Amino acid sequence: MKKKAMYSGLAVTTALAVAMTPVAAEAKYDAAIQYVKDEGIAQGLQDGSFGEQLNIKRGDAAVMVAKAARISTEDEVSKAPFTDLAGRSTAAVTALAAKGIVQGKTKTTFAPNEQLKRSEFAMMLVKAYDLPLEEGHTAFTDVSPRLAPYVNALVKAGIASGKTATQFAPDAAITRGELALFLHRAAKHRPEGGQVGGEPTFDLTIMHFNDTHAHLDNAAKRVTAVNEIRSTRDNTLLLDAGDVFSGSLYFNEFKGQADLQFMNMMKVDAMTFGNHEFDLGSTPEGHKALADFVKAAQFPIVSSNVDVSKDPLFEGLFSTKIATDDIQDGHIYKGIVKEIDGEKVGIFGLTTEETADISSPKQIEFSNYIQEAKVMVKEFEKMGIDKVIAVTHIGFDDNPAIDNDQELAKAVPQIDVIVGGHSHTKLDEPVKIGNTLIVQAFQYGENLGVLDVSFDDQGVVKKYKGELIKVADRAEDPEAAKVLAQYSSKIEELKTTPIGAEALEDLTNPRTSDDANDSVRRNETALGNIITDGMLTKARTLDRNGEETIMALQNGGGIRTSIPKGQITIGQVISVLPFTNTLATMHLTGAELKAAFEHSLKEYPQESGGFLHISGGKVQFDSSKPVGQRIISVEYYDKDNNLQPIEDSKTYKLATNAFTAKGGDGYDMFKKAYEEGRVTDLGLSDWENFAEQLKSLKQVNNEREGRIVDIKK
Repeated sequence: MKKKAMYSGLAVTTALAVAMTPVAAEAKYDAAIQYVKDEGIAQGLQDGSFGEQLNIKRGDAAVMVAKAARISTEDEVSKAPFTDLAGRSTAAVTALAAKGIVQGKTKTTFAPNEQLKRSEFAMMLVKAYDLPLEEGHTAFTDVSPRLAPYVNALVKAGIASGKTATQFAPDAAITRGELALFLHRAAKHRPEGGQVGGEPTFDLTIMHFNDTHAHLDNAAKRVTAVNEIRSTRDNTLLLDAGDVFSGSLYFNEFKGQADLQFMNMMKVDAMTFGNHEFDLGSTPEGHKALADFVKAAQFPIVSSNVDVSKDPLFEGLFSTKIATDDIQDGHIYKGIVKEIDGEKVGIFGLTTEETADISSPKQIEFSNYIQEAKVMVKEFEKMGIDKVIAVTHIGFDDNPAIDNDQELAKAVPQIDVIVGGHSHTKLDEPVKIGNTLIVQAFQYGENLGVLDVSFDDQGVVKKYKGELIKVADRAEDPEAAKVLAQYSSKIEELKTTPIGAEALEDLTNPRTSDDANDSVRRNETALGNIITDGMLTKARTLDRNGEETIMALQNGGGIRTSIPKGQITIGQVISVLPFTNTLATMHLTGAELKAAFEHSLKEYPQESGGFLHISGGKVQFDSSKPVGQRIISVEYYDKDNNLQPIEDSKTYKLATNAFTAKGGDGYDMFKKAYEEGRVTDLGLSDWENFAEQLKSLKQVNNEREGRIVDIKK
């Protein structure tokens, strides 16, 4: 911003000198043309237009690149190695040649009046901005092996792309508009040695939470952690990347208002919606709890790709503009501009489009995250904002075909920092994609993420350091502890509340036993059956487009205790599944599923925490066979309740808990599916699914059903 001010006078003077009726530029070049004008890199033509469709000459391109990359051209004219240079391009070409950035057509001629080719531009820009070469395969069939590392470097940096998916057109001429566009995109990659000023001028600390899911037992310690950071930093932001709703008794009882009291106490600066903020849409009250949450928030919600306008509960609570000096608490904006120590920071939010399938948004609609991010960045650029933060709930490494933070960083490199959520990823230090930093703090408020960044006067991050502060190590804030006690006492009462189901006999759960027929870690149990039945029922309520979840799986090691005969309480349900796991679906081939059951039974008859309980099917195995060859058959129940064989080559949709779906207990085939984007974490609490299933049954016993059978017994 400061640098732009230095060149504003030059832009005005030039504009007056050529005061004629301007010709409109193509919209896609608007921001880039404004950038090169403001930076004094290039100005308009005599007719007042920029001439973005005109091919650019080699000499003119050298002048623009030298200015954009801040390469000194002083005292270079007398050293000119080429005999055909004249005028203003002489110093620029000579300076670039001295650094090996450009080459002549011959040893003595540069051909400054010839059109610049795309191949020449690629090599020039990579060298001028000191981008690392990217060896290896290129997607472009018309790019030579010599040129490929340069083209790959530009593509990876988000500066240029091909004319088509397979054609880079290396011999095509570059236009003035294209070069302006490329230089604009390259601004964040300007090498430090070429910076004007170059040194950090603005320090900012970004604190962040994500996926707290109403886990409030440590809320008073979170307040302490935030206050400690604020006491040691001058310029701070506290951002929340969503999923405050759903996941504990605190939410069931207080519908987000308990969480909000602590968020207000911590002075959150902005939050974006998570998918679970929309879980109540299908209830008779709809999104009333969410609307009440927004109204009482002492901070704004930023959400650029969520449209709440069709839900009357949000009337008067949202705006389609970017808020600047009139930011209102309890309001939803596309984005906001925060002024901190005289510097302006743009903040906008994104929510996964999967919300439509994994939650209950009803009238609320979601648009493409990359398209909306590009719109927001462009709007911030028009406002002169060169420091941009995206608060996202799209996942760090979720299915790239839908959305995730890494794809966002590649597609929209103008974003400086992505504060992420949704995937519950523990990033102990920032991940850098291009020039974009990505952070995420795991889950349940267990960590306070802290990112210290230093920007130069061009809005480029020059230094950064990130860490996760373990909240449990902090003392409770006294005031927050008093507030928490008011809520937690009510929760303790709830734990003794019957859920509306009765155990007709003890639901046993022996974890070690001399009886080979009686261990949750090697045999079917009634609890395992009820838990997986609840998983399957819940997953099927979210099936879309005719696809049905056929089976559910639960690792025996995750079932922690038994339930005694009598009325079942909430506390007992939570004790059975205490790990606050979430429901996930995954797509596996039949061969992968059979391999999973081989892994499940590899320790048999010894116990294994990875032993899989099952709903929706039947597994037969032969314990006398060698490990890896024990499965005799795997079958599932079709819609007519008939058993059908699992076929190796077919793909099936299954449900399990997120721990198992991500490869827990050594399930490498599940881990592979997760890494390939074939897993969706639905985020639904496992104990709540279990409780719902028990309530639907009303009375349960300890009988088994022959779902997992050893044919040798």
